[in-house]
Amino acid sequence: MSAPAVPARPARFSLAVRDSSTMLRRNLLHVRRYPSLTLNLLLTPIMLLLLFVYIFGDVMSAGIGGSDRSDYIAYIVPGILMMTIGGTVVGTAVSVATDMNEGIIARFRTMAIHRGSVLVGHVVGSVLQCVASVVLVGAVAVAIGFRSVDATALEWLAAFGLLALFSLALTWIAVGMGLVSPNAEAAANSAQPLILLPLISSAFIPADTMPGWFRPIAEYQPFTPAIETLRGLLLGTGIGHNGWLALAWSLGLAALGYFWATARFNSDPK
Repeated sequence: MSAPAVPARPARFSLAVRDSSTMLRRNLLHVRRYPSLTLNLLLTPIMLLLLFVYIFGDVMSAGIGGSDRSDYIAYIVPGILMMTIGGTVVGTAVSVATDMNEGIIARFRTMAIHRGSVLVGHVVGSVLQCVASVVLVGAVAVAIGFRSVDATALEWLAAFGLLALFSLALTWIAVGMGLVSPNAEAAANSAQPLILLPLISSAFIPADTMPGWFRPIAEYQPFTPAIETLRGLLLGTGIGHNGWLALAWSLGLAALGYFWATARFNSDPK
């Protein structure tokens, strides 16, 4: 008499998807229950947008060769959207560091779950937060006068793809920062460059108007080509070589963050 058939084990991919979905729901529930961190990080780009448009708008518009405040609104919004991504992923670094500090990740390591699902949950949740934050800040920009009438549907699609890819890249970097930080405060401090770099990019003024000693700092960093590419896509103007630079920066940072985070996560806890 033959032995009863043993049910086939679920495929490894199915387990990974199931466990990653569970971790994603966990992280989204944390955001819903404790929204103060996300809201605080959103205040910075919104306040900067309102400040530069309503206080400095006319002067800054003249500085970039515009005719009125509406020209500066069109110029500044792409940079503010990229700054929103940088600010949002700071919350991811804090969240990961909190999990590490409270021993939750150590507990997950001992459970019968797909090992990578913990990081995937954080990353996907962060990218979704970034997209939601960008939509919210974009709505504020539209409310104060931003218009994108010259962009085609393809350019809008490319702009959304760039925002999502840049969010993914910065999220992996933030996850790595969270994993190596001893506590949430240290994670927030180590992620501050993700907020500060847009301030010294072409987000507020063209890089070629900066002093000669300062210009290389603005030009040779990831935010400037990403901002210039997004600006060209949203306004229907040329992007030149910035598109390839933004893509290279995004893919390079995503790969660096991924290998850094996974190597740190898979290492034996001390």
